[in-house]
Amino acid sequence: MITEYDILRKPVLTEKSNFLKENSRQVTLEVLSAANKKQIKSAAQRLFGVKVQSVNTAIYRGKTKRVGRTMGKQSNWKKAVLTLSSDSDLDVFGVWQGPMISEDQVAA
Repeated sequence: MITEYDILRKPVLTEKSNFLKENSRQVTLEVLSAANKKQIKSAAQRLFGVKVQSVNTAIYRGKTKRVGRTMGKQSNWKKAVLTLSSDSDLDVFGVWQGPMISEDQVAA
């Protein structure tokens, strides 16, 4: 059985997606390729507790890549742009509540 966690995979972080989030109340996510718009909408509303007005999807075909002499292909993936209602807001990453790491600890 497919759960909400299977449908919504990860956020898409690009300049365009950041612009849409700030100006148009739209959030861009990578989703399961087999998921339809109704499943994506219900999964987002259940997991994040937001009101989704509409869902736009696009399928991206994987590029053909060459490694040495062998040819390979990246996987196809689906992108969903969720338009949130005016009273909803979604922070994909949330606020970090854990301890901060100093530069000395990172260098060590």
